[in-house]
Amino acid sequence: MTREPPHRSSPAPGAVARLVGALTALTALSNFHRATLGALAPELARDLALSPDALGLANGAFFLALGVMQIPVGLMFDRIGPRRTVALLGLPAVAGAALQAMAADPTGLIGARLLLGAGCGASFMASVVLCARWFGTARLASTASRVFAFSQIGSLAAGTPLAAGAALIGWRGMFAASAALTGLVTLAFHRLVRDDPPGQVVPPRPRERFAAVVAGLIAVWRTPGLFPVLAMHTFVYASAATVLTLWAGPYLADVHGLAPVARGHVILAMAAAQAVGTLVVGPLDLKLNTRKWIVVPGACATFTTLLGLAGFGHRSGVLAIGLLVLLCLVTCYSVVTVAHGRSLFPEALAGRGVTTVNLFQLIGSTVLPILAGAVVGAFPAGPTGARPAEAYAFAFVAIAGCLGSGLLLYLIFARDSRPRG
Repeated sequence: MTREPPHRSSPAPGAVARLVGALTALTALSNFHRATLGALAPELARDLALSPDALGLANGAFFLALGVMQIPVGLMFDRIGPRRTVALLGLPAVAGAALQAMAADPTGLIGARLLLGAGCGASFMASVVLCARWFGTARLASTASRVFAFSQIGSLAAGTPLAAGAALIGWRGMFAASAALTGLVTLAFHRLVRDDPPGQVVPPRPRERFAAVVAGLIAVWRTPGLFPVLAMHTFVYASAATVLTLWAGPYLADVHGLAPVARGHVILAMAAAQAVGTLVVGPLDLKLNTRKWIVVPGACATFTTLLGLAGFGHRSGVLAIGLLVLLCLVTCYSVVTVAHGRSLFPEALAGRGVTTVNLFQLIGSTVLPILAGAVVGAFPAGPTGARPAEAYAFAFVAIAGCLGSGLLLYLIFARDSRPRG
């Protein structure tokens, strides 16, 4: 059983407001970039000649770059701090967002998504590290859940607002605007955020030699109890994100004939459900003094909902929309798995530890969209280019199967992590 340090006293309200506001804006922007292909997928496929496989690869490229960046980002967190790390990565983020607007073919879009993903590599884990530093690890899930819930405004913006804006100025114009916004948010983050709360005695964080860096990474990988958490976390976020950020749009267009703005409404509702669920679930670990037994029921609900989509979603547009929204509502426990992972590491390895946990989330978020794209692409398109309902049903089953494998390993081998010791 993991024991955690006592709660820290709360920093001044003004400093907390600046921190939470900056973290929310940063993660909201990352959420927006993650989800943009979902609402615009049919239009991008038409204009850039994207096959389902290429569309899945373009979305997966973003998460692949995020994953590749996790180890260097963890080292940067521990050496130069989250504030400067985020500022440095703002440059490739702006460049990638701008190149999306100029993409002329699938290769150009995939390259832009790779660069954009690299630039967003520190966004979510900066929130985890800073919330742990400011509020203590015992309160990590409850505080980070507020940031992650409010940051769903980015996913909301990638629904109806993005579709409506693209109808007015085109998807290229919307991507160009997102590049400008990315630059502004990065500058504001660097100006407003501090790595440690005001008035707190900051522990020394000396520069490590290369041998110490390697030893730290080895220590992270040898941490007891890590691998069952990684097995679960690989597919927690990815199981819903694959649908929300990419395949909900094509599914609703091909199977239920929804137009772009209508698809945007559904994606907006899915993101709103995820925000509500995160606000509800985030504080439960501290209230119930368990993490494992929040994650397990949530994963079972996600698994069941995916199978419901596969078996019954094609029968009714209303039923399909309800199941899509329910999927995002019940898959809101990833912040608890992050807190479970963070509880395993000492402060000196916090940056490397949480980015290692996040690396596996991003591996899942890279693999599942590509897997789903391969499954959908294996079915021939109809005369209008639409894929049959069976293609998406098999894709939902494949996602559920991956989640189920992680759940089984976590259920059998993970030891509970209790915030109150």
